[in-house]
Amino acid sequence: MTDDDNVLFAPFGARTPDPEAFITAVLTGWEKQQRSKDFSPATIRTRRKLVMAFIDFTGHYPWQWTMGDSDEFFSHARAVRNLSHATVRSYQSAIKLFCDYVCDPRYDWNDQAAKMFGQVFVQVVTELNRVTHSQTNTARPEKRAFTQRELQELFDLADLEVHRILDSGRRGALAAWRDSVAFKTAYGWGLRTNEMRHLQTVDFSRNGRAPYMGDFGVARVRWGKPHRGSAKKVRSVLTVWQWAADVIEDWIEFGLPRYGEPVNDLFPTSTGGLVGESHLLDKLRGLVDELGFPPGLDLHSFRRTYATQLITGEGFDVTFVQLQLGHEHAATTSIYTLPSPDYQRRALERAHSNTLDAARAPRPDNRRTP
Repeated sequence: MTDDDNVLFAPFGARTPDPEAFITAVLTGWEKQQRSKDFSPATIRTRRKLVMAFIDFTGHYPWQWTMGDSDEFFSHARAVRNLSHATVRSYQSAIKLFCDYVCDPRYDWNDQAAKMFGQVFVQVVTELNRVTHSQTNTARPEKRAFTQRELQELFDLADLEVHRILDSGRRGALAAWRDSVAFKTAYGWGLRTNEMRHLQTVDFSRNGRAPYMGDFGVARVRWGKPHRGSAKKVRSVLTVWQWAADVIEDWIEFGLPRYGEPVNDLFPTSTGGLVGESHLLDKLRGLVDELGFPPGLDLHSFRRTYATQLITGEGFDVTFVQLQLGHEHAATTSIYTLPSPDYQRRALERAHSNTLDAARAPRPDNRRTP
């Protein structure tokens, strides 16, 4: 057995082939192949668990899989487990990638399976049974952006929470202040939650074209959402609103020093880590429930609201917003620009006002100008 022969597993003697040892060798080889493509360890672990779940559900090893096994597994995921359209599609992509790997003739897994078990691997996820990806937006329809009234009331309540904790004598006022700033930052620069969590004080700089923003005219995002198998995308986001720069400046000057040692992370915890996404989501849910807002709001709603406000509310060019959000295609940006009711109401009011102004204006003389 040599590396040149591309053999990772082979039975010896007359012993009966061990399917458990063989599938372990196959999954180990697949893990190495994915690492060579620079997939994250978390992604590799998730895919491995999915393959094992497929095996447990069907009771068949991968070289025994059929299209019928695939149909049963994914129909159960949708009909019984009620997994989302996007989740099932991602599961199917993972199983398809696994089958592509084991069926590739450049690896000898099929040859080994045929010799040991008399069966070969086949592709069980094809265009015949795969979820159709016919539109760009696969987000759940109940998810939505904040209205401007909701956003203002949320920020006011988040600020009020700090004073309520101080007045009660309880601990946690600094954490509440940090959470309030985190929510405003997510909206102020249209950031994903993970992008916002990893911001550091050194990520802000001046914008020569907007000196009135001070040292916070540009935010350098270093933890942008990557393409599959690639490094984190880096981009610069220009500061649009003066209030956002003021919020960050105030937090860095008066908030962060309360954590003791000089802290570079913008949103730290008392133990020196980064504030968790689950903590921020729980905090947001508490505020939303107290305000009695309709459902559909989550941490990503700040990013949706940012894009909607810039394009629909303030008339920014779609290309500018696309660059701010870090989208490769303008079609992706359009997902976030569906107007919420208050934007539609204002647009209708503007249209009516224009119509009335035109009706009140004196009619022009119909005579031709020589």
